[in-house]
Amino acid sequence: MKNYLLILASLMLVGLSAKAQQVEFEEFDLDNGLHVILHQDNTAPVVTVGVMYNVGGKDLGGTAVAPRTGFAHFFEHLLFEGTKNIDRGEWFKIVSSNGGSNNANTSLDRTYYYEVFPSNNLELGLWMESERMLHPVIDQVGVDTQNEVVKEEKRSSYDNQPYRQFLFAISENLFKVHPYKNKNIGEMADLDASTLEEFKQYFKDWYGPNNAALVVAGDIDKKEAKKLVEKYFKDVESRPTPSRNFSKEEPIEETIKATFYDPNIQIPAIMAGYRTPGFKERDSYILNMVSAYLSDGKTSKLFKELVDDKKLALQTGTLYVEQMDGGMYILYGLPLGETTLETLLAEIDEEIVKMQNDLISENDFQKLQNKFENRYVNSNSSIQGIAGSLVTNYMLYDDINLINTEIEIYRSITRQEIQDVVKKYLNPNQRVELEYLPKENTDN
Repeated sequence: MKNYLLILASLMLVGLSAKAQQVEFEEFDLDNGLHVILHQDNTAPVVTVGVMYNVGGKDLGGTAVAPRTGFAHFFEHLLFEGTKNIDRGEWFKIVSSNGGSNNANTSLDRTYYYEVFPSNNLELGLWMESERMLHPVIDQVGVDTQNEVVKEEKRSSYDNQPYRQFLFAISENLFKVHPYKNKNIGEMADLDASTLEEFKQYFKDWYGPNNAALVVAGDIDKKEAKKLVEKYFKDVESRPTPSRNFSKEEPIEETIKATFYDPNIQIPAIMAGYRTPGFKERDSYILNMVSAYLSDGKTSKLFKELVDDKKLALQTGTLYVEQMDGGMYILYGLPLGETTLETLLAEIDEEIVKMQNDLISENDFQKLQNKFENRYVNSNSSIQGIAGSLVTNYMLYDDINLINTEIEIYRSITRQEIQDVVKKYLNPNQRVELEYLPKENTDN
């Protein structure tokens, strides 16, 4: 009876937490095409102002004759340089001196800028983002400055860090024609060769209001927020955006063998990368659950079997890179002692085969469901998180209400679907097998 009451109580808590997590929002469009999302939560005197642009690393700069990688990421830096009314170097000073913080990030699919302010500085946040959109200063000084910043980022975050280039090594082998094969940070030779006019044209192409969504979330009065949005963004003119027509990849039907040498490592690694469907597909959600089952935490199957029990690996796991036009599912392992890369991959494959042959246990399945319930609650636990979810769901998923309904997708997934998806996508003939090896120092 006691256990029954505990189960009943936990189910009631799940129901109550799900109900409490309902996020209310309002959305509308300005005449120039800017989509606006408002979320009012007056529990804390904080507001987030964010703008997401429908442009990412897959959208190349330059010209058709000389395409350039890395432009979207470069603009993530360049659009902090200054505007007609914000002097060079003053952006961050203005934000911090008014009690705020800000940041930006770029994926291969989108770019997102945001500020977090005390709510009495809502107008300041809207003015700054409208400045970024309306008349940023794009000149040679800014381009040269940020070119050096990006080069230093590449050196410090990728070139000189162990195992940080494996994603590049996998993606350039998984994708042959789609721009997902390119590094999000870009090739430095491309940025060096780019002209000021090419940067100006990229801004005109992609950073108009009709290619963006504005989110305002937190301690606001929606009526007043609407007036301020109209005040600061109505004069930004809409403009045509380029059409996308990316080449389609041929299916992988035979294992692709590849090797990459990293001068920053001493222990080799084995990696197996698979192409997966775009993140809007149901199978993508199921693959998220597969990933959690295999490698989320020290009780996960790969860690327990290969690290704890068999002591064949120093580390092993999965990485699921979700993307709009097709993702990457990556299995990896670092061998321990005399374990060979071939042996380690065979052991990892053994865990995959188990999932293909048998349903995961009811107990493990319930743990997965609980894990995704917790993730859902945590994702909506802050105003900043809610703002990011709202604008992402609108821009990339075409369903802003996913913030309230996505958990139902995970709740509806079955053990049979998990088995079916592993059978469908994670087979040896559908993958890139990458040996990630130490590069010997040839300097005398």
